[in-house]
Amino acid sequence: MRERDVEKYLHTRITAIGGTTRKWTSPGHVRVPDRIVFLNGRVIFCEMKTDTGKLSVRQEREIETLRSHGADVRVISGQ
Repeated sequence: MRERDVEKYLHTRITAIGGTTRKWTSPGHVRVPDRIVFLNGRVIFCEMKTDTGKLSVRQEREIETLRSHGADVRVISGQ
């Protein structure tokens, strides 16, 4: 399963239960998570991976930085 298919599946499932997602890009700041999920008053940052995909060191650092500021960050794979 390709990463874009994982993103599409996430969006479809979240929308079905009343939430929404947005693609996240941050010019000048690479390696931010792929999607932001809005669901039941919560904001969740999601990094999408294929079933064989792995986080890069830079992605791991970005996730830890966001978490250190209290953000809910999830890594979702296509398994």
